[in-house]
Amino acid sequence: MASRKDEINPVSHPSYPEMILAALGSLAEKDGSNKTAILNYIEANYGESLPEDHAAELSDALAEMKENGQLLFLKNNYLKPDSILTPRRGRGRPPKPKTPLVPGAVSLTPRPRGRPPKPKDPLAAAVAKASSGLPRPRGRPKKHRPTVRTTLHGVAGPVVSGVKRGRGRPPKVRANAAE
Repeated sequence: MASRKDEINPVSHPSYPEMILAALGSLAEKDGSNKTAILNYIEANYGESLPEDHAAELSDALAEMKENGQLLFLKNNYLKPDSILTPRRGRGRPPKPKTPLVPGAVSLTPRPRGRPPKPKDPLAAAVAKASSGLPRPRGRPKKHRPTVRTTLHGVAGPVVSGVKRGRGRPPKVRANAAE
């Protein structure tokens, strides 16, 4: 049922969705139009027949159209959904276009990634190993310990393996007085 105001002042402007779509079409901004630009366009074209609270009604109509999918809201701008022709490309290099295969053609397996390995010649590997001698072990070389302990005056005797030496400097070996 219509109120008394509506009977006295009939609406002489189109509905808000129609006005919004007309504003977006005539403004034709690349990234869409913001709410202020749409409001200014509607006031300029339909100003005399708009109600006093038309800004609030415009906000309600924009929100409803956004929920229904009639408008897109990106970066504080409103767009028509069909106005986005190509999606924006992401970061990085774009993928190469794939060529369609001819019907009945056999597809080849793709090449593996990376550098291809060098050809292995078993004879060359054997010759290189034989010419280099025995392979050296990894790490630091072992210490060479003498089998006979020497002193300043001569040979003291063989080293006994498995006997643990004490700490500190060993005592001085003296020649016997009897000798």
